[in-house]
Amino acid sequence: MNFDGILFFPLTPFEGEGRVNEDVLAEHVASGVEHGAGGVFAACGTGEVHALSAAEHAAVVRRSVQVTAGRVPVVAGAGGSVGTAVEQAASARELGADAVLLLPPYLVGAPQRGLVEYVRTVASAVDIPVIVYQRGSMVFTPESAAELAAIPGVVGIKDGTGDLGRMHQIVLAVRAVRGAEFTFFNGLPTAELTVPAYSAVGVPLYSSAAFAFVPEVANAFFTAVHSGDPLAETLTREFFEPLVRLRDRVPGYAVSLVKAGARLRGVDMGGVRAPFVDPTPQEETALAGLIETGLSLVKEG
Repeated sequence: MNFDGILFFPLTPFEGEGRVNEDVLAEHVASGVEHGAGGVFAACGTGEVHALSAAEHAAVVRRSVQVTAGRVPVVAGAGGSVGTAVEQAASARELGADAVLLLPPYLVGAPQRGLVEYVRTVASAVDIPVIVYQRGSMVFTPESAAELAAIPGVVGIKDGTGDLGRMHQIVLAVRAVRGAEFTFFNGLPTAELTVPAYSAVGVPLYSSAAFAFVPEVANAFFTAVHSGDPLAETLTREFFEPLVRLRDRVPGYAVSLVKAGARLRGVDMGGVRAPFVDPTPQEETALAGLIETGLSLVKEG
């Protein structure tokens, strides 16, 4: 996969009775593309894929593909049981997605050869490129990562572990098998904090949760960090690091705060689905202050 720019993970808007609001979704995805997203990852973690029915998952992917209209790659989330992952991957292919992001088999511990077989089974069942999401119950050794890279259809790894030593070994092992064709990207919840560190081990691409609610700040950071502008350090200190501290208060806030941020920016996102919980009014006030700070720093910069 060829990505150019910040990787955008859209939120999934819910209306009053809990249905997916496709019109708001379309506006949200279109806004991300207009702000220069390098790829759209629909119905993935930030999009609450764990809480979507099969029909809702298909609706989110379909609308995202329609809105992007081929301007940037669209990657759909897939995961859970082997059967569910295959069904979601097949649906994504039929709907025109360019690839799938394969999430871990939840709450299942497995040896390395079992994890490799999980990926192989999905990649073999559906003719669509697969990016493997390394996190939680699906973490690979460098040797297993090289084995993954040899599977036809597997084109990348998204890392959500933050283990830079392991990631450096994985990059070296995979490059020996696939050369520069394989895609890696930093998929930590607030990836901006670790962009320089990941770039140093050969992983310059990253996803940005902040892009979903303050694309101006995310884009300013992206430009600054790649040009050596001190604004990157200022945004890290004044916006991203306080955002991480707020995010770390409650499990699931990596999604809940992003959704609250979009609401604060005037997008009718609705709340999160259980088991996630929405931020308290006090936390939303703190988030509003951070948004104001980030936008002010960008304007001054």
